Amino acid sequence: MTLDIFLQQLYDSSLAATIRENTSAFPWLESLHVLAITLVFGTICIVDLRLLGYASHRRGARQLIAELLPYTWLAFAGAVITGALLFTSNAVAYAANAQFQWKMIAIVAAGINMGIFHMTAHRRIVEWDDALPPPMAARLAGASSLLLWVLVIFFGRWIGFTLSIF
Repeated sequence: MTLDIFLQQLYDSSLAATIRENTSAFPWLESLHVLAITLVFGTICIVDLRLLGYASHRRGARQLIAELLPYTWLAFAGAVITGALLFTSNAVAYAANAQFQWKMIAIVAAGINMGIFHMTAHRRIVEWDDALPPPMAARLAGASSLLLWVLVIFFGRWIGFTLSIF
């Protein structure tokens, strides 16, 4: 099965038709998606600003990460679920949309950035937890993360202005 056939089958599914044809399904999904992305970005932003060296209510980086990570993952799961449903509603057009493709690339890059941070600077967090400024590796991870998530939001918003109508 080719990707084009798979995307067309998604588009032709009863779930996609329900989302497209129900006057409130798409707006509700989009609103929940935006809310989830807002929570993802908000929690990540707090941690990234701490990694850049901005103190956070007398909490070390390790405590901040431990407290916020569960909320970040929960919000990310919500964003993935609602985003997948939105995608299904017009899979062929989304897959061909350059802004959607760039958004997906930015999300993957943000994940890679997080993985690198956790395999490098985070492993030594006990050494620099309360230090200001944090080590360069942590600051680079924080700055990269902020940039990538801003790009995710930027491209996500841009999709609505460039997507072919149903």
